[in-house]
Amino acid sequence: MSTWGTLRAGGRIREGIRIGNMTTYKLGGPARWFCEPTSVEFLRDVVRVAIRSRIQILVLGRGSNLVVADRGFDGLVLRLGGEFRNLALDRRTGSVTAGAAVALPRLARRTAREGLRGLEFYVGIPGSVGGAVTMNAGFFGAETADVLVSASVMDMASASVADRTAAELELDYRSSNVSGSELVLGARFAVTPGSSDKAAALMREAIRWRRSHQPGGTLNAGSVFRNPPGDAAGRIIDSLGMKGMSRGGARVSFRHANFFVASRGTTSQDVYDLVHYVRRLVLEKTGIVLEPEIRFAGRFHPHGRRLE
Repeated sequence: MSTWGTLRAGGRIREGIRIGNMTTYKLGGPARWFCEPTSVEFLRDVVRVAIRSRIQILVLGRGSNLVVADRGFDGLVLRLGGEFRNLALDRRTGSVTAGAAVALPRLARRTAREGLRGLEFYVGIPGSVGGAVTMNAGFFGAETADVLVSASVMDMASASVADRTAAELELDYRSSNVSGSELVLGARFAVTPGSSDKAAALMREAIRWRRSHQPGGTLNAGSVFRNPPGDAAGRIIDSLGMKGMSRGGARVSFRHANFFVASRGTTSQDVYDLVHYVRRLVLEKTGIVLEPEIRFAGRFHPHGRRLE
C-alpha cells in the first residue's frame, strides 16, 4: 500500500510547483504538493493516500476559470495527463470518447477534420473535457448538454469510478451534479457525419465572433459571473457604469463587462477584490445576486481596500 512518503520518494508527488502559471490569468503562487496522474490506477492510488492523510485536493484542468491565491495552495493539486489526453472516434456508433484532459479546441478541430459534426462550438472554449462536463460549458448557441452521451466520474472519497448518462448528470446552465469531491475522468459525445468544410467555416465564424465581442490578447478567465435568469451579467455590470473599474492591475474590461482583465503587476488578491466588489455593488443597486463562474483556490483576504 502506498504512503505519502513512498509517493514523494518515487517522484509521483512534487513540491512547490507554481500552478499559477498553469492558469489563463498567470497569477498566484505554488502548490504545496503537485501530481500529474497518467492512468486511472495511478490517480486512484494518489487520491486514496491524500484522503487518508486528510490533504485537501484541487483539480486543475487548463486553468481557464481559476484564480490561485498569491500565497499558493496549501494542499495537493491534481492535473490529469497521460491516458486522460486520449481521443478516440467511433464512426460505427457515431460517437467520440475523450479523456478529461483533452483540450476543447483540439476536440472540435479533430472531429471537424474527420468529417464529424456537432462539437464545433468547443473551438471557442479554452477549457478541457472534464471542465466542460462539470460546468456544462457552452458557446455560440450550443452547450455540452446538447452533445454529451455519458461521462466517467470518480468519487474521490472512495476512489470508485462510475459512468453517468447525460440525464443522470442533471446538466443545467453552467452546472451539473458533479460535486467538489468528484472528478470527471472522460466523456463520450454524440456526433453526426457531415462536411469538413462546413465545420471549418462554422468554427471560423465562432472565432471571429469571439474576437469581436470578447477581450483578446489579455490575461483573463472568461466570464466572471453566470448570467442570471433572463438577463446577462455583462449588461447589468455595464448598466451600472462599471466598465474600466479597477483594483490594482485588475480591471473590468471595456469590451465586455463580464470579463475582468489583468495587466502587469496584478495580484490574485486584486482579482478577488474586484470580483467581490462588483458582486456587492450589483446586489446593492439592483437586488440581483451574481454567482461567480470563476473559482478561487487558496487563502485570500476577505476585505480589500477601496476600489478606484
